[in-house]
Amino acid sequence: MHRDSERHKLFSRRAAMLAGGKTVLLSTLVGRMYYLQVIEAERYKTLADENRINLRLLPPPRGPILDRNGFAMADNQQNYRALVIPEQAGDLSHTLALLSKIIPLSEGDWRRILRDAQRKRAFVPITVRENLNWGDVARIEVNMPDLPGVLIDVGQSRNYMFGEETAHVLGYVAAVSEREMTGDPLLELPGFRIGKAGVEKVYDQVLRGSGGSSQVEVNALGRVIRELARQEGEPGSEVRLTIDLDLQRFVAERLGDHSASAVVMDVHTGEVLAMVSTPSFDPGLFNKGLDQEQWDALVHNEKAPLTNKSIAGQYAPGSTFKMAVALAALEKGAMTPETKVHCSGSTKLGNAEFHCWKRGGHGTMNMHSALEQSCDVYFYEAAKRTGIDRIAAMGRKLGLGETLGIDLPGEKHGLLPSRKWKMGAYGVPWQLGETLIAGIGQGFILATPLQLAVMTARLSNGGFRVSPHLMEDANKAEGNLTPNLESLGLPPEHLAVVRGGMNAVVNGTFGTAKRSRISYPGYEMAGKTGTVQVRRITKLEREQGVVKNKDLPWKERDHAIFVGFAPVDNPRFAVSVVVEHGGGGSSVAAPLAKDILLKVQKLVETERGPSDLEASLERSTDEIGTGKVGKARNET
Repeated sequence: MHRDSERHKLFSRRAAMLAGGKTVLLSTLVGRMYYLQVIEAERYKTLADENRINLRLLPPPRGPILDRNGFAMADNQQNYRALVIPEQAGDLSHTLALLSKIIPLSEGDWRRILRDAQRKRAFVPITVRENLNWGDVARIEVNMPDLPGVLIDVGQSRNYMFGEETAHVLGYVAAVSEREMTGDPLLELPGFRIGKAGVEKVYDQVLRGSGGSSQVEVNALGRVIRELARQEGEPGSEVRLTIDLDLQRFVAERLGDHSASAVVMDVHTGEVLAMVSTPSFDPGLFNKGLDQEQWDALVHNEKAPLTNKSIAGQYAPGSTFKMAVALAALEKGAMTPETKVHCSGSTKLGNAEFHCWKRGGHGTMNMHSALEQSCDVYFYEAAKRTGIDRIAAMGRKLGLGETLGIDLPGEKHGLLPSRKWKMGAYGVPWQLGETLIAGIGQGFILATPLQLAVMTARLSNGGFRVSPHLMEDANKAEGNLTPNLESLGLPPEHLAVVRGGMNAVVNGTFGTAKRSRISYPGYEMAGKTGTVQVRRITKLEREQGVVKNKDLPWKERDHAIFVGFAPVDNPRFAVSVVVEHGGGGSSVAAPLAKDILLKVQKLVETERGPSDLEASLERSTDEIGTGKVGKARNET
């Protein structure tokens, strides 16, 4: 009995211990479940949603670029592209091999995709091919089950509506390179483009905008089921330029196949109305991606289509520099407008002989007639009396020898030599003969077409420091069309002498550009021709007869230059035209400038006979096209 009682007590204790243990375990389980389902509910809900919901960054639409009248020059269009997400693709090379049977992938595409997969995070989509057509999209969509990690995305691609005609101003966008990665998530998006040249580069941040986001539900394999929410980004701002699209296209058409540049600007505001460099290139190719053959064709072209000659082409200004020499001589008092110099065709300095472009000479010249007929001997003498340092100082006042700060990348500063410069650059003293050569705008002197246009604008606007720009000025919207400009301190009577000479160049009896005068009343232009030698003419060649440009290889022909302004009585527009190896400034560059100045005046015409002006323009174009302008002359 006692033994049974002990057994019962033992059993009861064990049962109680077991029950207690079960109670503790059950309490622990309940507590844990409460902790997970109540206290940590939000956390685990979020973790579950992260496995089910993907948050994707959306690229913002790039802002449009408009001309001064609101016409689009660069905008966006739909772009279908194939993407691959490495972490979902598994064996990326195998997936690419399958995809290459549907759409062609070059060796370059393979290298790029595998390289991007190495340097980007595994969940970031990589662009396989862009600009797919409907057939490509349909074939990929049908084969999606066999292409893990591959998806079709509809994005936007930059569209340049006028391609080559605006390429050097607008520039282009292209894919982000590794060295351009700044940590901005937008830059890692597949197919994202940034500005690489021109206005696209300078105003990239303005045009880029800010990204949006999209929440999409995915299945266990990572395939998108549906979009849950979308927040659009902030589109890039529009950029309105001072360029007049009609004028820009007209200038590009007139320059044609020449290796040339032309700049048109408002002499009072500095607005650049047209800036053309030829030959040009298709900016859309950089957006889509150049192949090696296309790249080689651009890089090895002797006419340098990738260079914006308007701001990066540096040329001896030739006789277009004579206005600066004249002003420097007047400022110093070395010469007066009435000072006479006799030109017999050459002048001597020691044992060296310096020739005039006119072999028999011009006879006795004053400053007005020397500008009109572009007498080299007169300006040799003017330079000798004035000195290189005074000439260089005047050139800088007029905008030469320094960058002008235009809102484009790659602007060159040109060169205005001085005694100090030569000693620093070459370690030898400046020679008087070099001053004479500088007097006709050759030797060390270099200028860009933009600088020549600015020089002409400052001469014609009364001597004010106007500066060129492409972004439309906010002052214009407020009605301030004539901003306050700094005076260059040039006496009006000196400017009148120079402007009178430029008027005679085109409208005078003996002017070197008289064949290019504008006959329509009130629209006359003034200007200055320039013919720049790019080779040395030997004494023997001068005795036997200088070889004509047309008989020389293209690279050895003279550069043709013309600068001008219009209308003569109330200057509003300035132009510079440079035709590389084009021949004579009077026969090649001046007729182009005439047509350009006629066109820009026509575009702003409101009251004075637009139909008559149009007829004048058409007659001018027809005459040039049929060769009725006149034979080429070796005039400076």
